[in-house]
Amino acid sequence: MSADMDLRQPVIAVLDIGKTNVKLCAIEGGNHGGALLAKHSRSNGVVQGAPYPHVDDRAIWHWVCEALAQLAREYHVTSIAITTHGATAACLAGDELALPILDYESPLCQSLNNEYRTTRPAFEESGSPDMAVGLNLGRQLYWLSRAYRQAFERVTDILLYPQYWGWLLSGVKASEVTSLGCHTDLWDPMREDFSSLTDRMGWRELLPDLQPTGEVLGPVQPELAARLGLPEDCMVCNGIHDSNASLVPHLLTRSAPFTVVSSGTWTVICSIGASAERLQEDLDMLVNVNAYGEAVPTIRFMGGREWETLRGTGQTSLADLKRVMTAEIHALPAFSDQGGPFRHHAGRLVGPVHQLNSAGKTALASVYCALMTDYCLDLLGSEGDIVIEGAFARNDVYMYTLATLRAQGARQDLYGSSDSTGTTQGTAMLGQSINHWPLSAAQLVAPLAESQALLAYAGNWRQLVKAMAAAA
Repeated sequence: MSADMDLRQPVIAVLDIGKTNVKLCAIEGGNHGGALLAKHSRSNGVVQGAPYPHVDDRAIWHWVCEALAQLAREYHVTSIAITTHGATAACLAGDELALPILDYESPLCQSLNNEYRTTRPAFEESGSPDMAVGLNLGRQLYWLSRAYRQAFERVTDILLYPQYWGWLLSGVKASEVTSLGCHTDLWDPMREDFSSLTDRMGWRELLPDLQPTGEVLGPVQPELAARLGLPEDCMVCNGIHDSNASLVPHLLTRSAPFTVVSSGTWTVICSIGASAERLQEDLDMLVNVNAYGEAVPTIRFMGGREWETLRGTGQTSLADLKRVMTAEIHALPAFSDQGGPFRHHAGRLVGPVHQLNSAGKTALASVYCALMTDYCLDLLGSEGDIVIEGAFARNDVYMYTLATLRAQGARQDLYGSSDSTGTTQGTAMLGQSINHWPLSAAQLVAPLAESQALLAYAGNWRQLVKAMAAAA
């Protein structure tokens, strides 16, 4: 390592692989760090070719290597921490993929639903509801083992998605609880052990030993480090499921009860201190497992995807919301069939929709997502403060609507995180065992002073939803 590299600012590189985007961020290291210093990003997509829709892992890996090399020219990269979306695994035969990494949104694995449902563990054991497409990772593995029997017989290791990237970087194979515990059917959160499904299918021996979330797996493989210009002692940390990464800063700084709403493609609502007894499988409620192995009552819906479906092309404001309410235009769930308490219902619009301009459509999309969040918070029995992370924290219509609704019966305060790097920072904090970085203060959102119209609109929405559910 050259002397001038030693003088470069030390950073933690955080690799964040989402369903829509891939990011590599440089986070300031050290006891007083935590600041985002640099970010590289690219869009993410799915290969729709043979043999089935699959992750474009080669393109992602090529980009990751280029982005790491660029960071290494600018900073002293001390470690690499990893976070990814869930419901994804790589099946290895030795040191290569035995099969392409199946896209969890592919409906192909549902062709064996009847078989799989007799094999999967009960909700009481796994905390995983029976989900659509490939959102239960066990369903994906079951389908692969039947549809590609010969290739699956070659499998020596099943790596959860963050651990796949950790292995590519470090050469070390591991398992980890947050990715195992996100509706996979592979984990028993109460016993803190692999589920009975892994024994019935012979998968337990294919899953590497558990390593703590954020623990160092080892240094970057020497040849790779030399090629990318990374220090020889640059360490790779055991990765984390992205929604759980968003929880980490709050787990370190808040006391239960509280709720964190992580908003991206999915709106994931994690209620710390809530009772798992309230969870109902038929409403798509589930148990997640946090970075410390603790069960977290959770509910989610595909809020980001639904917002994109409903929105217009322009910005929106509270004035646009007022026009939507005055016209009594409602969006009734759901506009995605992949998850949420209304996933079996086809979404529809009620009222004079033709009156909506582009800003009005975006206001309708935003208030719809706020009403859905409010409904889900009630199902969880959420108590204490609510913190909104991600895109919805920057959406005034969503934030003011939700703040006003939660200030009523539940009397909860709503905070918007001004930190766009909650997932990134949480991942970095785990990798460095740091719990005293200066965190961006979440901003308290005041309820609307004139709330009667909104409360009446929300009440009407709930009545329409109730009637819709009863008629199904």
